[in-house]
Amino acid sequence: MSERQQPRKPQTFRLDDPGVVVVDEKDAPRPSRGTIQIAPEAEPASLPVPIEAPVLERRGFRWGTLFWAAIAGLVLLGLGLGVTQLVQDLFARSESLGILGLVLAFAAALALAAVTARETVGLMRLAAIERLQARAASVLLSDDRAESRDVVRQLLKLAHQNPQLARARLALQGHVDDIIDGADMIRLAERELMTPLDREARRLVSSAAQRVSIVTAVSPRAMVDVLFVFVASLRLIRQLARLYGGRPGALGMIKLLRHVIAHLAITGGMAASDSLVQQVLGHGIAARLSQRLGEGVLNGLLTARLGLAAIEVTRPLPFAALPQPVLADLAKDLVRKRDGEE
Repeated sequence: MSERQQPRKPQTFRLDDPGVVVVDEKDAPRPSRGTIQIAPEAEPASLPVPIEAPVLERRGFRWGTLFWAAIAGLVLLGLGLGVTQLVQDLFARSESLGILGLVLAFAAALALAAVTARETVGLMRLAAIERLQARAASVLLSDDRAESRDVVRQLLKLAHQNPQLARARLALQGHVDDIIDGADMIRLAERELMTPLDREARRLVSSAAQRVSIVTAVSPRAMVDVLFVFVASLRLIRQLARLYGGRPGALGMIKLLRHVIAHLAITGGMAASDSLVQQVLGHGIAARLSQRLGEGVLNGLLTARLGLAAIEVTRPLPFAALPQPVLADLAKDLVRKRDGEE
C-alpha cells in the first residue's frame, strides 16, 4: 500500500522491450514486478462530442400577422368602395361636383402613397442604424478587420447628407484602407464622426431639460406640466434621431419611443437614483429652492434621463472611445442654471 501511494518517477523505455505491455485502461490487470503497462489514449474521433442544446425557433404560422393584414385590407377596401360610391353620387348630382370629388380622391391617394413611402423609408433607416450599432458592438468584441471596414463604409453613407461632418468624413475615408485593427477602426470612426454630434446632442438634452424645468416651475396646472413634458420629450427624441442620421415619421417615432422606454426600463427606470436626488436636493440646495423650483428641477432631470437614453438608442455607434454622457453632469448644469436665475 505504501509503495503504491508513492509518486512514480519519470523513466524511459523502448516500445519493443518485452517488459512493456500495452493493455486496455479499463481491463488492466495488476502489473507484475518488472513490467510496465501502457494504456493508449482514446482517439479524438471516438471521444464524446458535446452537443449544444438546439435553439427553439418559432416556426408556426403567424396568425396575428394574417389577422392584422386582413383587417387592414378590409379597411382599405371599405374606404375605396366608400370613395367610389361618393364620386358616383357626386356625378349623379352634377358633373362638376363629380370631377371635383374625383380630383380630391386622386390627391388623397397620392398623398397616402407619399406618406406611406416616407414612413417606410424612415423605418428602414432606423432599422439600418440599429443594425449598424449591433455590428459595431460585435466588431469591438471580435476585432474583425473586414467587418469593421464594411461598418465604416455604411457609416460614411449614413453621414453623407450631414454637412457638419464633411471634414470628418474626408479624414476617415483616408484611413479606410490603412492597416488598422477592427476595434481600433471603430474607435477611430467614433472619434472622427461622433464627437461633434455628441456635443450637439448634449446641448439639445441640456436645453430641453432646462426648458422643462422652467415651464413646470411656473405652470399653475399639473395637466399642463404633463402635456408639456410629453411634447418636449417627443421633440427631443425626434431631434436626436435626426442629428444621428435617422428620419423617423409617425410610425418611426412610435417605434423609437418604445425602444427608448424599454432602454430606460433596462438601465434603471424613469426615476432618478437616490444618490442623484440627494446630490441635487441635498447639501443646502433644497433650502435655497422653493417647492415649485424643486419640482421643476426633478422634471428637468427626468427629461435629461430620457434624452440620454434616446442618445444611446439613436446613436449608430456604441460608446467605446468617447466618454458617455452621464446624468450627474447635466444635473450640475441644471442646478447651476437654477442658482443663476435666483
